[in-house]
Amino acid sequence: MANDVIFETVVTTVDAGGRIHVAPMGVRYRPAAEGGPDDVVLMPFKPSTTYDNIVATGSAVVNQTTDTRVFAGCVTGRRQWPTLPAEHVPGVRLASALGHLELRLVEESGDPARPTLRLRCVHVARHASFPGFNRAQAAVIEGAVLVSRLHMLPAEKIDTEMAYLQIAIDKTAGPAEREAWEWLRDAVAAHRARAVETSR
Repeated sequence: MANDVIFETVVTTVDAGGRIHVAPMGVRYRPAAEGGPDDVVLMPFKPSTTYDNIVATGSAVVNQTTDTRVFAGCVTGRRQWPTLPAEHVPGVRLASALGHLELRLVEESGDPARPTLRLRCVHVARHASFPGFNRAQAAVIEGAVLVSRLHMLPAEKIDTEMAYLQIAIDKTAGPAEREAWEWLRDAVAAHRARAVETSR
Protein backbone atom coordinates (compact mmCIF):
# COMPACT_ATOMS: atom_id res chain seq x y z
CA MET A 1 0.00 0.00 0.00
CA ALA A 2 1.43 3.40 -1.02
CA ASN A 3 2.54 5.70 1.74
CA ASP A 4 0.31 8.77 1.70
CA VAL A 5 1.75 10.48 4.76
CA ILE A 6 2.43 14.15 4.03
CA PHE A 7 5.58 15.73 5.47
CA GLU A 8 5.79 19.49 5.97
CA THR A 9 8.96 20.82 4.35
CA VAL A 10 10.24 23.93 2.62
CA VAL A 11 10.72 23.71 -1.14
CA THR A 12 13.24 25.99 -2.82
CA THR A 13 13.20 26.56 -6.57
CA VAL A 14 14.66 29.02 -9.04
CA ASP A 15 13.27 30.37 -12.28
CA ALA A 16 15.11 30.33 -15.61
CA GLY A 17 16.84 33.57 -14.62
CA GLY A 18 18.02 32.22 -11.27
CA ARG A 19 15.54 34.10 -9.06
CA ILE A 20 14.94 32.17 -5.85
CA HIS A 21 11.52 31.17 -4.53
CA VAL A 22 11.00 29.69 -1.05
CA ALA A 23 7.69 27.99 -0.20
CA PRO A 24 6.44 25.73 2.60
CA MET A 25 4.96 22.63 1.02
CA GLY A 26 3.74 19.21 2.04
CA VAL A 27 5.53 16.39 0.23
CA ARG A 28 4.89 12.69 -0.20
CA TYR A 29 7.63 10.09 -0.57
CA ARG A 30 7.31 7.18 -3.00
CA PRO A 31 9.72 4.28 -3.56
CA ALA A 32 11.88 4.87 -6.62
CA ALA A 33 11.31 2.34 -9.40
CA GLU A 34 15.00 1.37 -9.60
CA GLY A 35 15.75 1.54 -5.89
CA GLY A 36 17.80 4.22 -4.20
CA PRO A 37 16.33 7.23 -2.34
CA ASP A 38 12.57 7.66 -2.49
CA ASP A 39 11.01 9.83 -5.16
CA VAL A 40 9.25 12.97 -3.98
CA VAL A 41 5.70 13.87 -5.04
CA LEU A 42 4.55 17.50 -5.00
CA MET A 43 1.03 18.71 -5.76
CA PRO A 44 1.21 22.49 -6.15
CA PHE A 45 -1.90 24.47 -7.00
CA LYS A 46 -1.84 26.53 -10.20
CA PRO A 47 -1.02 29.33 -10.63
CA SER A 48 2.08 28.64 -8.58
CA THR A 49 5.60 30.00 -8.71
CA THR A 50 6.88 26.67 -7.41
CA TYR A 51 5.15 24.85 -10.26
CA ASP A 52 6.38 27.29 -12.89
CA ASN A 53 9.95 27.09 -11.65
CA ILE A 54 10.01 23.29 -11.52
CA VAL A 55 8.69 23.04 -15.05
CA ALA A 56 11.14 25.70 -16.29
CA THR A 57 14.26 24.16 -14.72
CA GLY A 58 13.24 20.55 -14.18
CA SER A 59 14.46 20.70 -10.60
CA ALA A 60 13.65 21.54 -6.99
CA VAL A 61 15.17 21.19 -3.52
CA VAL A 62 13.32 19.89 -0.47
CA ASN A 63 14.63 21.36 2.78
CA GLN A 64 14.16 19.73 6.18
CA THR A 65 14.30 22.42 8.87
CA THR A 66 13.14 23.03 12.42
CA ASP A 67 13.33 26.82 11.95
CA THR A 68 9.58 27.42 11.86
CA ARG A 69 10.16 31.12 11.17
CA VAL A 70 10.60 30.07 7.54
CA PHE A 71 7.10 28.55 7.45
CA ALA A 72 5.50 31.53 9.19
CA GLY A 73 7.60 34.02 7.27
CA CYS A 74 6.69 32.70 3.84
CA VAL A 75 2.95 32.93 4.48
CA THR A 76 3.31 36.46 5.90
CA GLY A 77 5.39 37.97 3.09
CA ARG A 78 8.89 37.19 4.43
CA ARG A 79 10.39 35.03 1.69
CA GLN A 80 14.02 36.19 1.82
CA TRP A 81 16.00 33.53 3.71
CA PRO A 82 19.73 32.75 3.61
CA THR A 83 20.51 30.08 1.01
CA LEU A 84 23.47 28.14 -0.33
CA PRO A 85 23.92 26.70 -3.84
CA ALA A 86 22.64 23.22 -4.56
CA GLU A 87 25.30 20.76 -5.69
CA HIS A 88 23.68 18.69 -8.43
CA VAL A 89 20.69 20.65 -9.73
CA PRO A 90 19.98 24.28 -10.64
CA GLY A 91 18.83 25.85 -7.39
CA VAL A 92 19.61 26.52 -3.76
CA ARG A 93 19.03 25.05 -0.32
CA LEU A 94 18.21 26.84 2.91
CA ALA A 95 21.31 27.66 4.93
CA SER A 96 19.34 26.60 8.04
CA ALA A 97 18.38 23.18 6.64
CA LEU A 98 19.23 20.17 8.77
CA GLY A 99 19.20 18.20 5.55
CA HIS A 100 18.12 18.61 1.95
CA LEU A 101 17.19 16.56 -1.10
CA GLU A 102 18.03 17.70 -4.62
CA LEU A 103 15.42 16.61 -7.14
CA ARG A 104 14.84 16.33 -10.88
CA LEU A 105 11.37 16.28 -12.45
CA VAL A 106 10.54 12.93 -14.06
CA GLU A 107 6.76 13.03 -14.51
CA GLU A 108 3.77 15.38 -14.47
CA SER A 109 0.24 13.99 -14.27
CA GLY A 110 -3.12 14.48 -12.60
CA ASP A 111 -5.49 17.42 -12.39
CA PRO A 112 -4.49 20.42 -14.56
CA ALA A 113 -5.50 22.76 -11.71
CA ARG A 114 -3.37 20.85 -9.19
CA PRO A 115 -0.89 18.68 -11.09
CA THR A 116 1.07 15.85 -9.54
CA LEU A 117 4.82 16.24 -9.99
CA ARG A 118 7.05 13.23 -9.41
CA LEU A 119 10.68 14.12 -8.82
CA ARG A 120 13.70 11.84 -8.63
CA CYS A 121 16.16 12.36 -5.78
CA VAL A 122 19.67 12.81 -7.21
CA HIS A 123 21.43 13.96 -4.05
CA VAL A 124 20.79 13.74 -0.28
CA ALA A 125 22.79 15.70 2.29
CA ARG A 126 22.68 15.95 6.07
CA HIS A 127 24.00 19.14 7.69
CA ALA A 128 23.02 18.87 11.35
CA SER A 129 21.34 16.45 13.73
CA PHE A 130 17.58 16.59 14.23
CA PRO A 131 16.80 17.38 17.89
CA GLY A 132 13.06 16.76 17.50
CA PHE A 133 10.14 19.18 17.31
CA ASN A 134 8.72 20.87 20.38
CA ARG A 135 4.99 21.56 20.58
CA ALA A 136 5.44 25.24 19.77
CA GLN A 137 7.19 24.42 16.48
CA ALA A 138 4.31 22.16 15.52
CA ALA A 139 1.87 24.92 16.51
CA VAL A 140 3.64 27.46 14.30
CA ILE A 141 3.45 25.12 11.31
CA GLU A 142 -0.28 24.55 11.92
CA GLY A 143 -0.76 28.28 12.35
CA ALA A 144 1.03 28.93 9.07
CA VAL A 145 -1.37 26.54 7.32
CA LEU A 146 -4.32 28.44 8.81
CA VAL A 147 -2.91 31.80 7.69
CA SER A 148 -2.41 30.46 4.18
CA ARG A 149 -6.16 29.69 4.14
CA LEU A 150 -7.55 32.88 5.68
CA HIS A 151 -9.50 33.54 2.48
CA MET A 152 -11.10 30.08 2.66
CA LEU A 153 -11.94 29.47 6.33
CA PRO A 154 -14.58 31.05 8.60
CA ALA A 155 -13.26 33.53 11.15
CA GLU A 156 -14.66 31.41 13.98
CA LYS A 157 -12.59 28.39 12.94
CA ILE A 158 -9.44 30.49 12.68
CA ASP A 159 -10.04 31.95 16.15
CA THR A 160 -10.79 28.57 17.74
CA GLU A 161 -7.75 26.85 16.29
CA MET A 162 -5.38 29.75 16.95
CA ALA A 163 -6.55 29.86 20.57
CA TYR A 164 -5.81 26.16 20.98
CA LEU A 165 -2.39 26.48 19.35
CA GLN A 166 -1.63 29.43 21.64
CA ILE A 167 -1.47 26.96 24.55
CA ALA A 168 1.55 25.21 23.02
CA ILE A 169 3.19 28.55 22.27
CA ASP A 170 2.72 29.70 25.86
CA LYS A 171 4.12 26.48 27.31
CA THR A 172 7.01 25.52 25.02
CA ALA A 173 8.01 28.33 22.62
CA GLY A 174 11.50 29.74 22.45
CA PRO A 175 12.33 33.17 20.99
CA ALA A 176 12.22 31.96 17.36
CA GLU A 177 8.80 30.36 17.75
CA ARG A 178 7.42 33.43 19.55
CA GLU A 179 8.64 35.67 16.74
CA ALA A 180 7.08 33.41 14.12
CA TRP A 181 3.80 33.25 16.07
CA GLU A 182 3.57 37.04 16.27
CA TRP A 183 3.97 37.25 12.49
CA LEU A 184 1.01 34.89 12.14
CA ARG A 185 -1.13 36.80 14.64
CA ASP A 186 -0.33 40.05 12.84
CA ALA A 187 -1.32 38.47 9.52
CA VAL A 188 -4.70 37.41 10.91
CA ALA A 189 -5.30 40.91 12.30
CA ALA A 190 -4.31 42.53 9.00
CA HIS A 191 -6.63 40.22 7.09
CA ARG A 192 -9.52 41.14 9.39
CA ALA A 193 -8.75 44.86 9.03
CA ARG A 194 -8.77 44.60 5.23
CA ALA A 195 -12.10 42.76 5.35
CA VAL A 196 -13.61 45.58 7.45
CA GLU A 197 -12.30 48.22 5.05
CA THR A 198 -13.66 46.31 2.05
CA SER A 199 -17.11 46.04 3.62
CA ARG A 200 -17.43 49.79 4.15
